[in-house]
Amino acid sequence: MDSVSGVGVLDKAFVVLNALVARPLSLSESVEATGIPRATCHRLLAALEHHGAVRRNNEGLYCLGPTLAGLGRGAAVQFPFLERAREIATEIRDRTGESVQVFIAETDGRRCVISLESPNGLRWIVPEGSLFPLSRGSAGKVLSAKTATASWVESVEERVKGVASVSAPILDADGHVIAAISISGPLERMSRTPGAKFGTVVVRGAKTLSQFFQS
Repeated sequence: MDSVSGVGVLDKAFVVLNALVARPLSLSESVEATGIPRATCHRLLAALEHHGAVRRNNEGLYCLGPTLAGLGRGAAVQFPFLERAREIATEIRDRTGESVQVFIAETDGRRCVISLESPNGLRWIVPEGSLFPLSRGSAGKVLSAKTATASWVESVEERVKGVASVSAPILDADGHVIAAISISGPLERMSRTPGAKFGTVVVRGAKTLSQFFQS
């Protein structure tokens, strides 16, 4: 894999951690998910386990470790936007009955920093902490734009079959896109025009969160 930061071992370590966000993995599954050679992947997992960033569960699978919980709490305290974003996302989830996420651009991807599940049995689940490409999905398009080119952007079965979403940009005082808030769910409820159904709601939420950076 190519280094994105100039510190290759650190880049590889984060690739491993990102792979473990979705679910615990065996060594073989970690190798398959990351594309990192088996010996290197094993050394990285062992080193991360030593620092408490990775642990083994009762089945012997690798999963995220307790050290990250403390780092996460510290990040939330030092970045109070996350608390406000969770409040607004909760209001939107409760009003629409659909899953709501907040994404922030990270290198060449987008990180899900807030994810609230729909109360419906059939729902689209995005684990918090997941890293997705910018090239697909409504949130990816919003974050790729850097500056807002539309009030909302919709996506229908672009990244996952049977799922649709609509996202709106969260802007700083200079009008730069710094985050995106999304409503997503199964196509049968979101329809093939999710923007027409939920665009107004998600734009209102994005404008409220933009005020956090513009005051």
